[in-house]
Amino acid sequence: MSIKETAEYQRWEKRFSPTEYVFGEEPNAFIVRQKDRLPKSGRALAVSDGEGRNGVWLAQQGLDVVSMDFSPKAQVKAQALAAKRGVKITTELADIFEYPWPKEAFDVIAVVFIQYMNPQERTQVFAGISRALKPGGLLLLEGYTPKQVKYGTGGPKEPENNYTAALLEAAFGGFSRLEMAIYDAELHEGSGHGGVSALIDLVAVK
Repeated sequence: MSIKETAEYQRWEKRFSPTEYVFGEEPNAFIVRQKDRLPKSGRALAVSDGEGRNGVWLAQQGLDVVSMDFSPKAQVKAQALAAKRGVKITTELADIFEYPWPKEAFDVIAVVFIQYMNPQERTQVFAGISRALKPGGLLLLEGYTPKQVKYGTGGPKEPENNYTAALLEAAFGGFSRLEMAIYDAELHEGSGHGGVSALIDLVAVK
């Protein structure tokens, strides 16, 4: 079965169909807080970047950005947002589970709320992220903790799809950890994420 035949693909194509940006046009607050840690130049990968809010912001910081997602409608909006902001991005249409994860290809990889994966799928994707980051490259990751299920303000309903500190330490144990934080915060990211949210952030260097 091709990805276009899946219910998940159709769900996201429908969700990204309106002219409104589902998660807003502004970048994720955690990513913005890492501005001073970004290299002055280099290649960045925004994983499952949807409508491009994070990839476009990274491009505004001078990086050569690949905005990867499996939704054509989202990527049309990502290119429109890039044009609006006066920057260029490369949109790469890809199923995350079939993405080739080129070896040591990126100086920065941004991973924000990609918690549609079960634990087995997540292991595969996290291994790909580790492969694709250059030695010395910067990993920026934000997700929900299992506590988020009780809040119901976004994210998966399956607790096992969320992150814990132990899970991230196991996945990226070979990295130098600059920062990990677990906290509650009020999110206002379009209609997709709103309200008090249970978050976990990881900043690490390969």
